[in-house]
Amino acid sequence: MNDMTALAATDPDSLRAAGWAAHEPSGFTAQLGLCWIGGTPERRVLGFHAEDRHTNLFGKVHGGAVMTFADICLGYGASEAAQHQSMVTADLHVQFIAGAGAGEFIVGYPEVIRRTRHLIFVRGLIMAGETTIANAQGVWKVLGKH
Repeated sequence: MNDMTALAATDPDSLRAAGWAAHEPSGFTAQLGLCWIGGTPERRVLGFHAEDRHTNLFGKVHGGAVMTFADICLGYGASEAAQHQSMVTADLHVQFIAGAGAGEFIVGYPEVIRRTRHLIFVRGLIMAGETTIANAQGVWKVLGKH
């Protein structure tokens, strides 16, 4: 069991008390809503609360919401690895494994697997509680300083 998925409560006050920081995305990624950042630079974890607006016709979190979160989550890992230089997603693959519903706290664990001068390769698991709902991997192109 991972200490971050074992949180007893995922309401904002409990997350803050557990060391998580709130991050309000902008632009397109704001469609996902408030993201939470926890863990350490060595083992980062990001999360968001799935709401009704994130679900599909079957009441499960829509694949597009999962992919958006995967892009944010793995991109955050790449950004930390590049000391927050400007970058863009060059490639992103997501395999859907299981479903999650509204009301669940979805978390992702980015892991940088390789860094070159201009590319960062990242993979990660997306989970709802103890259930892995997606596996993702991608490549981010470093553009340079902001």
